Amino acid sequence: MTVLKGARERRVRTGGVELCVAELGDPDRPTVVLVHGYPDSKEVWSEVAAGLADSFHVVLYDVRGHGRSTAPQPLRDGFTLEKLTDDFLAVVDAVSPDRPVHLVGHDWGSVQSWEFVTVKRTEGRIASFTSMSGPSLDHFGHWIHARVKRPTPRRVGQLLGQGAKSWYVYLLHTPVLPELAWRGPLGKTWPRILERVERVPGDGYPTSSLPTDAAHGAWLYRDNIRPRLRRPRADAYAHAPVQLVTPLGDAFLSEKLYSDLEQWAPQLTRRTLPAKHWIPRSRPDQLTAWISEFVTAVEGGRSEVSAKGRHADRFGGQLVLVTGAGSGIGRATAFAFAEAGARVVAVDRDAESAARTAELSRLIGAPEAWAETVDVADEQAMEKLAEKVAAEYGVVDVLVNNAGIGLSGSFLDTTPEDWKKVLDVNLWGVIHGCRLFGKQMAERGQGGHIVNTASAAAYQPSKALPAYSTSKAAVLMLSECLRAELAGQGIGVTAICPGFVNTNITSTARFAGVDATEEKRRQKKSARLYGLRNYPPEKVADAILRAVVKNQAVVPVTPEARGAHLMSRFTPRALRAVARLEPPL
Repeated sequence: MTVLKGARERRVRTGGVELCVAELGDPDRPTVVLVHGYPDSKEVWSEVAAGLADSFHVVLYDVRGHGRSTAPQPLRDGFTLEKLTDDFLAVVDAVSPDRPVHLVGHDWGSVQSWEFVTVKRTEGRIASFTSMSGPSLDHFGHWIHARVKRPTPRRVGQLLGQGAKSWYVYLLHTPVLPELAWRGPLGKTWPRILERVERVPGDGYPTSSLPTDAAHGAWLYRDNIRPRLRRPRADAYAHAPVQLVTPLGDAFLSEKLYSDLEQWAPQLTRRTLPAKHWIPRSRPDQLTAWISEFVTAVEGGRSEVSAKGRHADRFGGQLVLVTGAGSGIGRATAFAFAEAGARVVAVDRDAESAARTAELSRLIGAPEAWAETVDVADEQAMEKLAEKVAAEYGVVDVLVNNAGIGLSGSFLDTTPEDWKKVLDVNLWGVIHGCRLFGKQMAERGQGGHIVNTASAAAYQPSKALPAYSTSKAAVLMLSECLRAELAGQGIGVTAICPGFVNTNITSTARFAGVDATEEKRRQKKSARLYGLRNYPPEKVADAILRAVVKNQAVVPVTPEARGAHLMSRFTPRALRAVARLEPPL
């Protein structure tokens, strides 16, 4: 069982039950109240609570009938939302009598917290509310009624989809059966089910009390769902700022349930996570960061947080590291994540360029941005960078291995030294990044994403780019292999394959087998041709963010890259013929 280390416990009596309340942190700081779901106890919050306790007064309590709180007698009508609201007010009156609290709820903790934040008698007692994996039953009722009264194919599909996800609700309304199941094999196997299906540790679910807690909790459904869905309140408006965290892989709740939420919560901040239902266990670090940011913003007089850029709901507050961030695609990518509210680590071998990218990232919208100087081909330097980033900034959520160099020239003109330089940066730089930062992601156990910049040259043969194309083809296959290996740990891997993009790589690319004068002439010619094409790196950056959001595997960028990718799959002979006809630079 996960233990709340250093917690101070007290008992709060209300409505014929005794609630077990735990406190962490300094009571003089803003109070954050964490409300657990079904069939959990307050220990489900252990990691989030520990992370918040450094900055806030953290309060957790076992909902009536769960954990070390007592159950009402009789059970029927003992778990109504009105009585749960009585419990909440009794707890906050005991732990924070003079200041409103910041409320956080998950699953049924969120369902009941929506009641707390929308009823008149709690006005002034709640400063903010963070909701995850649990809708307001009133809002849900209105959502259902709107789709029944005005059915369209899309609305009917949404209704049927949520109905299928709610299969367990029907079972919990049956008499006796849920109690028998939880007191039988389900209660004993539940921790293993969570580990296998949700990829969360099962040690927070002690089998000794779980069957009783889960049997009691069935009355949460029986006492509340049908009455509220039939007759939802018309005035269920949130009287405090709301932060909604939606796990995109939730097996029980559709993302569409929250499509009209601004109607009920006008001061709304949206967040999304590529995770399943039990995010307090699977993504505690991200939740801690988002709760801290939201509470701090509300305490500072703001009702919303996060940047307003595209994908701000997904990347706000996340830590993103971009190599080759001093210019071109790398800088544009750093800026795109900054606009989305991410914290950015800009890495480049040019210290001045990296510093400028970090400075501009802060101006654009990144809450924090840092510059680091490293040669990605240097294994030891990359190891030191990974250690420093983890120690000073945290584990990276998104890694973009973008640093690369260009080399053109025939195979017979390309020297072993040329090959080594290209492979050291374009391939080994990516390997170092994946190995070091990917390992940190895996060890943290909370998912992440790796983006490797390959190229259309990875699948489009070229007699002018044998070394460059080989390095990028290796990056593409490395990405595919890693994607298969890391999928089970919630880590996505994407290979981005741009075509002709207007960056300074053309003016710095090397040309094998020619003297310095001819090399400079060819650099100018290439830069001019790419300039005429004028495909901006910002479009590649947009594709990178979109690829992470959608967890795409291989993303060709630019029309010629997409065309070559299709040809490589369906007409490879034609693509080889094009390569033979390729004119010299």
